[in-house]
Amino acid sequence: MADEAKAKGNAAFSAGKYEEAIRHFTEAINLSPTNHVLYSNRSAAYASLSKFSDALSDAEKTVELKPDWSKGYSRLGAAHLGLRRYDDAVSAYKKGLEIDPNNEALKSGLADAQSAQDRSKPAQQAPSPFGDVFSGPEMWTRLTADPSTRALLQQPDFVRMMQDIQKNPSNLNMYLKDQRVMQALGVLLGLKLNARGGPEEDTEIPESSPERKRPAESEPVKEEKRPEKAPEPEPEPMEVPEEEKEVKERKPQAQKEKEAGNAAYKKKDFETAIQHYTKAIELDDEDISFLTNRAAVYLEMGKYEDCIKDCDKAVERGRELRSDFKMIARALTRKGTALVKIAKCSKDYERAMETFQKALTEHRNPDTLKKLNEAEKAKKELEQQEYFDPQIADEEREKGNQFFKEQKYPEAVKHYTESIKRNPEDPRAYSNRAACYTKLGALPEGLKDAEKCIELDPTFAKGYTRKGAVQFFMKEYEKALETYQEGLKHDRNNQELLDGVRRCVEQINKASRGDLSPEELKERQAKAMHDPEIQNILTDPIMRQVLTDFQENPKAAQEHMKNPLVMNKIQKLVSAGIVQMR
Repeated sequence: MADEAKAKGNAAFSAGKYEEAIRHFTEAINLSPTNHVLYSNRSAAYASLSKFSDALSDAEKTVELKPDWSKGYSRLGAAHLGLRRYDDAVSAYKKGLEIDPNNEALKSGLADAQSAQDRSKPAQQAPSPFGDVFSGPEMWTRLTADPSTRALLQQPDFVRMMQDIQKNPSNLNMYLKDQRVMQALGVLLGLKLNARGGPEEDTEIPESSPERKRPAESEPVKEEKRPEKAPEPEPEPMEVPEEEKEVKERKPQAQKEKEAGNAAYKKKDFETAIQHYTKAIELDDEDISFLTNRAAVYLEMGKYEDCIKDCDKAVERGRELRSDFKMIARALTRKGTALVKIAKCSKDYERAMETFQKALTEHRNPDTLKKLNEAEKAKKELEQQEYFDPQIADEEREKGNQFFKEQKYPEAVKHYTESIKRNPEDPRAYSNRAACYTKLGALPEGLKDAEKCIELDPTFAKGYTRKGAVQFFMKEYEKALETYQEGLKHDRNNQELLDGVRRCVEQINKASRGDLSPEELKERQAKAMHDPEIQNILTDPIMRQVLTDFQENPKAAQEHMKNPLVMNKIQKLVSAGIVQMR
C-alpha cells in the first residue's frame, strides 16, 4: 500500500500536481515511516511549492534515516538554498559530494549555493577617517550647541543625511557636495571650512589697522548688517545616464524581434527566424529565451552543434542572472534533444541522458522525463542490436540444456539468460528457462517466461505445457486446464498437453466429489480468496442469488444450471473449494 501511494505521488509530481503529490507521499509515510525515499520525495514536492521550511524538515529526516545516501544531502542543500541559508546549503552539498563525488546534481547545487553566498557578502569598504566624529549621541549634542548648525537640524533631508553618515561613515563621500554637510563636518572637527571644504587661512589684522582699534566709549558702536543669505537654488532633476536610457529602449525592441522570430518560425522560415532572434540577443543579453528560441530553430534545421552551443550559453547566462529554474531546464532539455539526434549516428546516448537528468534536477517536467525514458529505451535497443548473435545464442542454449540434464538448474538459468540476450526472439530459450524456474520453485518467473514464449510463437506447444505446469503447481487447476486446452488447438496429439488435461480434470473432479481433505480444502479456499476472478464471482449479485437458491430453492438451482455461463462460474467455485457439490 505504501508503494502504491508512492507511485501515485511520483505520477502527480511528474505532472506538476505538487499538492496532490504531497498528500500521496504523506499517506505513504504514514504506512512506512522509516522509508527515507518517501521523505526525500515529499521534500522535493514542498520545494517545488517554495515551502522550504517543510522541505528542510523532510530533508533532515531523510539524512537522519539514510546518512550515506547522497540525494538526501541534495534535498537538504536545496531547502537551505531556498531559505537563503547559503552557508548551510554549501555545507550540505559538500557532504553529499563526499559520498558521491561525481553526482552532477550536487555539483550544480554547490555552484549555485556558492554563487549566492558570494553575492550575499557585503562589499568591503575602507574605514572612514572621520568615523569617531560621527559616533554616539555626542554628534547631535555638538550640532545642537553650535548656532550655525542648530537650524539645519530642522531640515529633514539634512537629518537623514547625517543619520546615514552616522550609520556608515564611509557614506560621507556621497554627501561632500552638500554645503550643509561640510558646515556640520567643520563644527564636529572644530574647524572653519570654506566652500571648497578646506580650512580658512587665519589672517591677522595689523595693530595699526582701524579695524583693530576699539571705538571710544562715548561713541556708539554701529552694528554692521549682515547680508541676507541668498536662497539656495532648487536642485536640478537627476539625469538618467545615456547608457541606462539605451538599455531601457533596447528591451522593447528586443521583444519585437523575438515576436518576429516566432512568427517566422511558425511559417518554417528558419533563416529569417534566426536573423530576428540574433538581433534580439544583440539588443538584450539578459533574456535567455532568445537563445533557447534560436536553439529550437537550429534543432529544426538539423544544425545540432549550433543548437547545443546556444543551449550551453543560455544555461551559463541563466545561472549568472539567477534566471527561473524552468528556463534553465528548458535549455538543458533542448540540448538533450539535440544530443539524441546526434546519438542516432554516433550511438552515444550517455551525454543525452546525463543532460536530461540535469534538466530534471532544475525542474521536473513530464516532457523531459518522457524524453529521458525514450533515450534510455533507444540505448537499450542499440545495445541489444549490437549484442545480437543467433549462433552464440544457440551455443549458450545447448550449454543450458546440458546443465539441465545434470540437474544443475542455477547454472542452466545462467546460460539460458545469455542465450536470450543474444537472441531475444527465440521462444525455445524462454521455454527452457521456464522449466528451470519451475524446478527451482520460482513459479512467478517461470510463468512469465512461459507467457513470453507463447507471445513469440503462439503455435509452439512447449510454451503451453510450461505455462500449464506452472499453473498446476500453483494449484490453479481451472487456469491450467484452459492453458492445456488452448495448446491442443495447435497440436491435437501432443501427449504432454493431453496428460496435463487429465491431471487437471482429476483435481477438479476431486473437489466436485468433496474428496478434498480438510487441509487441502482450507488451502484452496485461502488461495481462491486472493484470486480476482473468484472475488468477482462472489461479489456478482446474480451469482450470489444463484448460490442462495442452491441452498434454499433446489428447483431454481436446476434452472440456473442450464445456463452455460453460470455453470462455468459454479465449476470454478467448486474447483476452488468455495462450493461443495454433494
